[in-house]
Amino acid sequence: MAHSALSVIDVYEQLLSAPDDKTRARIIATAFERLEDRYPELKDLATATGVRETELRLLKEIEKIRQETQQIRADMHKFEQQIRADMLQTELRLQKEIAEVNLKIEITSKKQVQWMVGLFFTFAFTLIAAMFGVSLL
Repeated sequence: MAHSALSVIDVYEQLLSAPDDKTRARIIATAFERLEDRYPELKDLATATGVRETELRLLKEIEKIRQETQQIRADMHKFEQQIRADMLQTELRLQKEIAEVNLKIEITSKKQVQWMVGLFFTFAFTLIAAMFGVSLL
């Protein structure tokens, strides 16, 4: 609120010439309002000490956050290393299991071939025996 500047004497003269208490109260209120406009509350003004205290508090908070960030990064690095170790261990276990399955497949295949060869020779001998048996009749 911008008001024209009044001297203390002007306010005094207005008070003396005021016809009643209501007018005098309004003159006093207006004078206080002009005074408040001209000089804001001291608590709203930043002082050098207040600014320095705020700066120190913020620096302390920044350092705390910096340390927390470093701790989080270290924890993430440990976690990443653990995941890699777990992945390597799982990969080695799976490679071992795959090798075991491949070996079982190979053994089973050999047994099937042996069984089929035995079956073939049995069939062949049975066929030959049947042919000789028929020719002997």
